[in-house]
Amino acid sequence: MKRFLSLFLSVTLIIGVLAACSSKETGSKEGGKSKVEFWTISLQPTFNDYFNDLIAKYEEKNPKVKIVWKDYPYDAIQNKLLTSIASGEAPGVVNLNTEFANQMGTKDALVDLNKELTQEQKDAYFKGIYASTEIDGKANALPWYTGLPVLFINKELVEKAGLDPNNPPKTKEELNQWGKTIKEKTGAYGYVFTMEARSILEEGNKLLTDDYSKAAFNNDDVKASIKENVQLMKDGVIPKDILDYDKQIQFFGSEQVAMILSSSPFINKIKSASPDVYKKMIAVPSPVGKADIRFSNTMNVVVPAKTKHKKEAVDFAAYVTNAENQLAFSKAASTLPSTVDSAKDAFFSKNDGTLEGQALTVSAASLDKATDFYLGIANASDVNGSINKHLQNIYLNNADIDKELSAAEKEVNDILKK
Repeated sequence: MKRFLSLFLSVTLIIGVLAACSSKETGSKEGGKSKVEFWTISLQPTFNDYFNDLIAKYEEKNPKVKIVWKDYPYDAIQNKLLTSIASGEAPGVVNLNTEFANQMGTKDALVDLNKELTQEQKDAYFKGIYASTEIDGKANALPWYTGLPVLFINKELVEKAGLDPNNPPKTKEELNQWGKTIKEKTGAYGYVFTMEARSILEEGNKLLTDDYSKAAFNNDDVKASIKENVQLMKDGVIPKDILDYDKQIQFFGSEQVAMILSSSPFINKIKSASPDVYKKMIAVPSPVGKADIRFSNTMNVVVPAKTKHKKEAVDFAAYVTNAENQLAFSKAASTLPSTVDSAKDAFFSKNDGTLEGQALTVSAASLDKATDFYLGIANASDVNGSINKHLQNIYLNNADIDKELSAAEKEVNDILKK
């Protein structure tokens, strides 16, 4: 989904054209019915049966509406959407990630769904995930399917260190203590650390000021957190040279590291590469930092502001993402829902005893602390890239913390001025 970021800078130019465009949707009437185009990303043909059934049921209840489902690859939908909006031929409902939805929302290119939904409808979603779609009081999207990392633990290694896998670490502080004990008792690394900008947010610090005008991360609290991580690397608790996903699989599969934060696809990688280690694995909720949040990876649906049949589009967007349909899609696609009632279903708590069942159960139970990682600015990709670059220079190359944060601050401020 990061591929969306490459076109953020195009949004401003396109929105300038938008105001002069007519509010039309290509072929907006079909057989006397209001035609609403529904665009998704790379879901055909795997989920054809699910969506064909979903649409048929909706059209049966809404006989004056015709839903036309179109599916595009990641890269294609970017150009297609921006071009269609600029030409005044906007679709009705579009599947986007949170970051890109919020970029477009800041340019008034999307319907403010806070104005269109009832409070009961809005309360159906997990608060943290729904709040991720809001900027300046406007809801730019409705959350749809999501995913959360879990902590995978090599049970044999942590037991060898004298730790109880049935009482896993719940906070970053406890995770660090576990890591130190594992290193001392077994010689293995404790866990893999994500050397990215979001690690600053997880500890309750800000990346930018509230008005998005300046960098806000060059301060003593952030420096203290970074110094702690640097020391953990020096002590051998965190390996410093495995940013690459394949190398993470290699380290965990060869039992050089005892714990790793990852998502469900990691299971199959280990199962294939190291079946013996797979048998030793358990999945538990990911520990939280001082901010008490877990970053999710959510896909949403949006309604372009210039679509002709706004009322019908909003209604269909709410229908696609309601609790009943989110539960059905989660079962079909093995994803997590963003709706509270969906996550209460026995499907997410049955835990069949397999590692896969554990991962599903604990990730669903973690949704109450979920929020999406986004900055809400048009040049978010450049800001994140700058911060990540300087953080990794600190962690991987022992660069001076003060100098790197100052350099990052200057770069980010320059980016924000553009």
